[in-house]
Amino acid sequence: MVIAVCAAVVLAVLLWERFQRIRLLTRLDDMLDAAIRGEFQENQFDESRLAAVETRLAQYLAVSESSAKSLEAEKDKIKALISDISHQIKTPLANLLLYTQLLGESIPGDSRIEALEGQITKLQFLTDALVKTSRLESGILVMRPRPGLLDPLLSDVAAQFESLAEEKGLELRLDCQNVQAVFDPRWTAEAVCNLLDNAVKYAPAGQITLRAMSYVMFARIDVADCGPGIPEDEQPKLFQRFYRGSASRNESPNQAGGVGIGLYLVRQIAERQGGYVRVCSCPGQGTLFSIFLPRA
Repeated sequence: MVIAVCAAVVLAVLLWERFQRIRLLTRLDDMLDAAIRGEFQENQFDESRLAAVETRLAQYLAVSESSAKSLEAEKDKIKALISDISHQIKTPLANLLLYTQLLGESIPGDSRIEALEGQITKLQFLTDALVKTSRLESGILVMRPRPGLLDPLLSDVAAQFESLAEEKGLELRLDCQNVQAVFDPRWTAEAVCNLLDNAVKYAPAGQITLRAMSYVMFARIDVADCGPGIPEDEQPKLFQRFYRGSASRNESPNQAGGVGIGLYLVRQIAERQGGYVRVCSCPGQGTLFSIFLPRA
């Protein structure tokens, strides 16, 4: 009888300890889940086994949550500041460009005026890109992907660059036949325009191809050129903010663009639509940029 009672007591103690461990682990798991969701709040905990560990974890999560919120608030302030500054200088830049163009007409062939016009155009391009990027990152501008055909979008984009390509002696070829995807027309056009702008800018001659094709889960938009190519060690850095490759650094002073924000914006646009972007290039063999967008 005594042995049975002792066995029952030991079993009860073991079951209680197991229950306490499960209860503690469940509470810790709930705390971590709340922290991941950004909803964690420190509470008062009852004294129990391993309460010290639980309390220290709660304090750590509370500090981490506070630090994350402070960091996010500072990032929002910086984005808002960039957007405000960029917006305020757009009008003065437009006026500067207008006056420079008028001066160039009165003194034709002056290389200093051409260089000045190129730098103002580059600054204008950077300002526009920063405004778009900051508004996209801060959520002011929201993407609204919807099912549709890529053909009309790519035709419109190709038409925008056709005359510019002809001026450089480039042939712009469009290949797209009933390719379906889920995409935001405005922002996808922005991404393709950035890729085509780079292709026209850096390809010395030959053909630029804009095409789309379908896969099972994704639609793919390609922009291929026959330019100088991109070294392999530079390719992982291309989509970083403000990164400029060797081709961009070696451009002439009066060339617009090359500020290192266009490809970063392309990646942001692709990822925010559930897609991604890829580059394939070899020096001397041209470059292929591909945007993958979901089909459903």
